[in-house]
Amino acid sequence: MSRFKNEVTHLQGHVRTLRIAACVLVMLTLVMGGGWWSAPRDLTIHVPPDLRSGSTRKWWDVPPESVYAFTFYVWQQLQRWPTNGDDDYPRNLYALSNYFTPACQAFLQQDYEFRRNAGELRRRARGIYEIPGRGYGDNPTQRVRTVSDREWVVTLDITADEYYGAEQVKRAFVRYPLRALRVDVDPKRNPFGLVIDCYDGAPQRIATPTDTAASATPPPEDTP
Repeated sequence: MSRFKNEVTHLQGHVRTLRIAACVLVMLTLVMGGGWWSAPRDLTIHVPPDLRSGSTRKWWDVPPESVYAFTFYVWQQLQRWPTNGDDDYPRNLYALSNYFTPACQAFLQQDYEFRRNAGELRRRARGIYEIPGRGYGDNPTQRVRTVSDREWVVTLDITADEYYGAEQVKRAFVRYPLRALRVDVDPKRNPFGLVIDCYDGAPQRIATPTDTAASATPPPEDTP
């Protein structure tokens, strides 16, 4: 009988061990399930535009070229008035509101109202584009200055053309120093995770490369 009792005791101990192991597995499954549920569904990874050479990036790192491309794209879309600045400017402000800080939105709203009251928007068509030779690839350190891993100062050299009907009424060469911030608030509405905080300094009129070359060329001598 003692042999059968020992065998029963052994089997009971084995069953108890299996129950403990099953409980541990259930707990591990719950922990892993909770980790999987709390993990982000999407990750935004900024990849440099030029992929001819290899690149290793941390997923949270935002390269300067991506900051420049984002800032220029959003600012260009804001300044694009296809037919009538009275309608196009406020529509752009609303459509791009997720890409500006609240303070910058308020500043741009004031700019819109000032331009409208001054008669600078009615029937005005406007567009801006990058000055050739003054893009990011021509001088990366001048175009993007890194303040921190969440703040940059982007310098845009652009040409702004304005038309009243079919007549061109303005062409300006302007340097915009813009502050860009990393704000991962709403990936659904802002997949870039970046916003513009308006100007880091006052915009400045600049000379084009053609104007600079012309001023550096000495006047021709009078022929006898």
